[in-house]
Amino acid sequence: MDRALRFSAVVFASYATAAAQYPAQAQRSRSKCSTWDSKSMVGPKDSVVATSVLAATADGKGWTLKLPNRDPIPVRVVATGGDSMVTEAGPFPSILKPGETVTTLHTVGHIRRNKMTGTFEAHYASGDVLKGKIKATCKK
Repeated sequence: MDRALRFSAVVFASYATAAAQYPAQAQRSRSKCSTWDSKSMVGPKDSVVATSVLAATADGKGWTLKLPNRDPIPVRVVATGGDSMVTEAGPFPSILKPGETVTTLHTVGHIRRNKMTGTFEAHYASGDVLKGKIKATCKK
């Protein structure tokens, strides 16, 4: 049960963090990257628990988070500054725990060249909270 919660939160965090790094048009001018391949990690050894794709919307004004065999999840850019961005997503169904909902996925990301690193915090309807790291690479 814990593992399912962690996996869901990590995957969504990866997307949100990448979105935060290159939000809509303000960040677009610094990078031409519109698609990020990301990994979500938890634990002392940064075990990869999920992979995902963060992609700019067709109109270039937003971002979506895509998990395997799932519809895209809208990502909201909450704040930007320097190389950093804060995003949120949710609510959305957990990918590993049927019937469980991630109410808010909060991410903070930092971009350097074609790489993005950051952290995520997923809040579940049950009250559980999962924290982890994300890494993403610009898909060329």
